[in-house]
Amino acid sequence: MEKGALMGRELTVHVGFDDTDSARGGCTTYLASLAAERLVELGARFLDYPNLVRLNPNVPWKTRGNGALCLRFKLEDDRLGEAVEVLVKLLEKEAVLEDPYTNPALAVLVGWPSVELRRLAMKAVTGIVKVEEALKVAEEEGVELHCLKEARGVVGALAALGETLEGDHTYELIAYRAPQSLGSPRKVDASSVVEMDRLTRPLTFNNLDFEAFRVLITPHGPDPVLYGVRGETAEAVRHASTLIKVEEPVERWTIFRTNQGTDAHLKPATVADAHEHLPVAIKGTVASKPRTIPGGHVVFTLSDGTGNIDCAAYEPTGSFRKIVLALQPGDEVVVYGGVRPPGPSNPKTINLEKLLIVKLTSLRIAINPTCKRCGAKLESMGKGKGYRCRKCGEQYPHAKKTWITKPRKLVETLYIPPPRAHRHLTKPYSRYGREKTGGPLPLAPLSPSQFLWVNPSFKKAP
Repeated sequence: MEKGALMGRELTVHVGFDDTDSARGGCTTYLASLAAERLVELGARFLDYPNLVRLNPNVPWKTRGNGALCLRFKLEDDRLGEAVEVLVKLLEKEAVLEDPYTNPALAVLVGWPSVELRRLAMKAVTGIVKVEEALKVAEEEGVELHCLKEARGVVGALAALGETLEGDHTYELIAYRAPQSLGSPRKVDASSVVEMDRLTRPLTFNNLDFEAFRVLITPHGPDPVLYGVRGETAEAVRHASTLIKVEEPVERWTIFRTNQGTDAHLKPATVADAHEHLPVAIKGTVASKPRTIPGGHVVFTLSDGTGNIDCAAYEPTGSFRKIVLALQPGDEVVVYGGVRPPGPSNPKTINLEKLLIVKLTSLRIAINPTCKRCGAKLESMGKGKGYRCRKCGEQYPHAKKTWITKPRKLVETLYIPPPRAHRHLTKPYSRYGREKTGGPLPLAPLSPSQFLWVNPSFKKAP
């Protein structure tokens, strides 16, 4: 910890968590909420809302939402050892250690994140970071690590330290269930969510999917999240939460500052650069007529001069598939999505997250001429033999097909699947034009009441 930045008797500390949850339960944001509560009790003064950093959603070893957490605060130097001990014990208690794919990690940094940590964070969001690379950076930057099993979680924990969200960002208020409610259906009044959305949109987003008539703020798994409201400001999500009616006790809520809904993962690339598991944005030309394959997925081939690659709108994208199906060879587009590795029956494919149509090609079709006597459509008498009218028998040996330009169903604009198919990082329509910057760090200390509420009936013992 020799890189500590003493300010009087205070240290500036950043604590990152990752890889604590599982398909069986657990939640890294819940762990961060508990950790924030403990740190406040130890006298920590928070410099920012708890940070929720979504990493590359295409990595095969990700946890459910591939989210890492960071807490940034000031603390008296003689309390740091105690704070780390408390956090490690909390990690041991809350992480789903029995899951073989869960590898929890805690990273502690004193001082501000270096350029190298920020670089690693960007790479973890837009690409692939190897564990060995992360461990090397941690050693060079004086980051204290605590790994409960293997070191896989170190990547996300370090990325959370380095991603200070000085670019575009949003907020999410997450409300958590009481222990006795876990495992039972969530009791959130759907009509109140509809009304909340009406009153707060576009300052909140992705509350509902109107195409499927589905509430999106409530998960369906065994984790402790009751609901999560995403929005442009902390004030917006806090107000929205007051409009939601729930019929079960809320143990706590926490407001996170996050890169969700920002497209932070998408990186310009070429087909030649489209390696497996990378999120990419590639400009090219539609090289094949889209086709529907078993499962209801729609696939076409994209070419950009460096190669060809298949692009797929999968069944969960709903009506977005109709947009993709209406493309024509020659259309100029930008495709956005993650690169899926080849399988036994399919080549390497971009899983489409959105589609920008840059230029539509003209769609010209040939139609048979009409009969001058009765107005019916003529039919061909054979190659080079002209046409005849099946209705009245009139023949036209010199008639030819007429070429017309058919109106396209598409327009040159951005198309995004319905919200139910969005990744955590996908920027929805409502956020375009609302991008923001986080401003320079350090930030002013926050009151705990600005980001954390704990129901006294369920307050955890220190």
